[in-house]
Amino acid sequence: MTQEKKGKTGKILAALILAALIGLYLWGNDDRFFTKAASPERMVEFGKQIRQIRAEQKWRPSKNDQSKLTREILLESFAKGREFLLANQKPEGNFNYEYDFVNQTMTPGDNQVRQAGALWGIALCHQFEPTAQTRAAMEKGLEFFFQYSKHYGDDALVIHYPGDAYVLTGTIALVAMSLIDYLRAEPEMEKAHRAELTAKLDGYLNFLLSQQFDSGTFSTGLVRGINMRIGQSNQYFDGESLLVLSKAAKYLGRDDLIPAIEKAAATMAVRYTVDAWEEDPDSRFTKGFYQWGSMSFWEYQDAGWTDAETFAETTLALAWWMIHTHKTLKRTRNTGYAYEGLIHAYRIATQRNDPAMVAELRKTIDKGLYKLTSWQVEGPLVRKNKFLRKHRTDDSLAIGGVMNHRRQAPLRIDVTQHQMHAVILALRYVYF
Repeated sequence: MTQEKKGKTGKILAALILAALIGLYLWGNDDRFFTKAASPERMVEFGKQIRQIRAEQKWRPSKNDQSKLTREILLESFAKGREFLLANQKPEGNFNYEYDFVNQTMTPGDNQVRQAGALWGIALCHQFEPTAQTRAAMEKGLEFFFQYSKHYGDDALVIHYPGDAYVLTGTIALVAMSLIDYLRAEPEMEKAHRAELTAKLDGYLNFLLSQQFDSGTFSTGLVRGINMRIGQSNQYFDGESLLVLSKAAKYLGRDDLIPAIEKAAATMAVRYTVDAWEEDPDSRFTKGFYQWGSMSFWEYQDAGWTDAETFAETTLALAWWMIHTHKTLKRTRNTGYAYEGLIHAYRIATQRNDPAMVAELRKTIDKGLYKLTSWQVEGPLVRKNKFLRKHRTDDSLAIGGVMNHRRQAPLRIDVTQHQMHAVILALRYVYF
């Protein structure tokens, strides 16, 4: 063995030992950083709490409710964003993680969860407007993750993302979400291929179920090599896991998942709203859970599962929090994720025919997405951004990418993915 190979082997071994030590420290059969599952009695109390919070929220419609965004602007933004996602898919099937389009350099590093999220972004684009290009990109992306999928127990699958010492629950959830939305977009898919994809989806869903703690939350993942479950949850992965299980139950007829969904939703609603706000009104835990929780709770209340109305109220309370406590319109970094949640709150507000709520939500969506659309390289509002006017480009790896700040050149794959999902939702439910 050469000295170089010995060095690489030593580094991998050291990483695995460190991962094992961390896993041992966090090991547990339940989330040691949380107390108990939300009991039926706690949910009755929570329902009263969230309704009281909602009663104190006075929605303030703007005097000037004229939209700046149009459907035409959003359609052009979507087309450019889809172009960016497709152009940045590697031959292997995963994606360029971050590209500085001014210096024309790739940022070192990677993130397996954001890679899986980018695949979900392609699935959402394909679902909104199927093309041969997005279909091919989906197949290539799925093949990449299937290549690194390994059996876990008798009926579950995990993903060993290259170079990473952990199996991360968020990665599994987002690949499973990609499969669900791809299957929904392809009703005429050849039966054998549908069966193959469904079998993979079942394996990923079984893994997620194996990661659920007694409290209802989900483990962050496994330490690779020893398959040790990490005894700690994560607000992002909790929300992603709840959303994918909810979509599988609702759209693919997996009613067997409903008990796990109801337990998870109850505990997460309490944990990431009233409990989090007692410690910090502008909680980072609420922020991380926000869009995933809002999308999950929308699906939950729409499906009519247990305490459905409480989860509709929680979605609206979270929207108020995003606008008035977290103050999304004043943030200087990209907040495309916020509109993934706010548009679902808007759907509930319109169903309830609440004029003040509808007006403020629509105005926030309009102002926020208009600003963020002006951060898209060669997008429809490029002339509204001084930095982008100074750095016009015909670089195919840059066109359609969305910056994380109005004057910072790096284009991270997940920033564009989240914003394009928000654009798709806006086209479907706000600007139609």
